[in-house]
Amino acid sequence: MGQLDGRTALITGAARGIGAACARRLAAEGARLVLADQDGAGVEKLAAELGQVSVRADVTRHPDIERMLEEPYRRFGRLDVLFNNAGVIRVQPMLEVTEDEWDRVMAVNLRAVFFVLQAASRRMLDQGLIAGSELRGKLIQTASIASYRGGNHLMTPYSASKAGVVSLTRSAAQALAAHRITSNCVCPGAVDTAMWEQIDKEWGALEGRAPGETWKRRIRPIPLGRPERPEDVASVVAFLAGPDSDYMTGQAINVDGGLVMGN
Repeated sequence: MGQLDGRTALITGAARGIGAACARRLAAEGARLVLADQDGAGVEKLAAELGQVSVRADVTRHPDIERMLEEPYRRFGRLDVLFNNAGVIRVQPMLEVTEDEWDRVMAVNLRAVFFVLQAASRRMLDQGLIAGSELRGKLIQTASIASYRGGNHLMTPYSASKAGVVSLTRSAAQALAAHRITSNCVCPGAVDTAMWEQIDKEWGALEGRAPGETWKRRIRPIPLGRPERPEDVASVVAFLAGPDSDYMTGQAINVDGGLVMGN
């Protein structure tokens, strides 16, 4: 028996990294999953591995959002947990950020997060309570310690977008609490994923560092003494998706090995 037996969850950005790790953990805990990603082949492969459902979706497009949200209701009759995880990044000096690049990061990391959250919430309002729970649904967003850490002008749009995710999370918690829907977010640190490989490459190129050197410098001050793994985030997401967190809402939870002590 898993803590998520009978619960249905939708994960965006599920094909790799944190999304894929969370898919594996939630599936192991007994959840029924709809896995969504713009990488249709990648998310289909993961869904086949886990015996779950996949859907190709670009979360910046309204028709894709609607089709993606329809899937758990068509398959399972409800949606208990949304893990709103899709995100992108670009490393570049603040003074070189173009309007197009700003808009691209905001479109995925903030605008899409809001409209996916909104669409899911509207549907959750009309469903009954989760079995064995006082709640109708749970919203979980992926933010970042970059949302409040500041000081790195090389990730200005990304940091601003993730600060917005924390704000959206808390606004949703206030708006939906009376309807028995919770909203929380996780704030990962330096996670060993393809996204950090991209950061290492772009940041290193800007400052003339050898491949891997930026990553080594970033993980060196982590108090727990090792880089973060996607599975570290997945453990917290599983907690937020499960019954033990039913009385939590409006929280931004650091999962960073102690890299940032408080916010």
